[in-house]
Amino acid sequence: MELPIIIDIEASGFGRGSYPIEIGYYTPDGESYCTLIRPEAAWTHWDESAEQVHGIPRALLVEKGRAALDVCLDLNRQLRGKVIYCDAWAYDYVWLSLLFDAVDLLPSFQLKDLRELLGDCEQSHWHASRQLVEVRLQLRRHRASGDARTLFETLRETRLRCAIKSESGA
Repeated sequence: MELPIIIDIEASGFGRGSYPIEIGYYTPDGESYCTLIRPEAAWTHWDESAEQVHGIPRALLVEKGRAALDVCLDLNRQLRGKVIYCDAWAYDYVWLSLLFDAVDLLPSFQLKDLRELLGDCEQSHWHASRQLVEVRLQLRRHRASGDARTLFETLRETRLRCAIKSESGA
């Protein structure tokens, strides 16, 4: 069963002016990547409710975040030529574009919507599978690499369920 690389982006908020603050991905061979992103000078929007969800204060980004250029170069080097999937394409595409536009680069990889990979069976089992995965992984923080791993494991779980169902003729 072939599985894709899953990426997740945490942001300063969900509205206009929001920007990426953390990016992470999880690969089929179990590798993960995660980094905080230092806000660019023009990135000033901050949503306290978003901070409550991801638990990343803006001061931490300023102190420990990596420069957008370094993050983009890392991503381009590590993901070159690959198709990467996310669960919130409409948001993630905008945030990824904002990140790369800030340093005048283009991604060397393609971002697609995870839903493109889900057939009817996977869609019908997605939420139940995700609940099982969340219990199994016991990740305490809502962070980019952990969210990417949860999505990856949920996709694996739904595909296994659907393969078993198909083999049993149900």
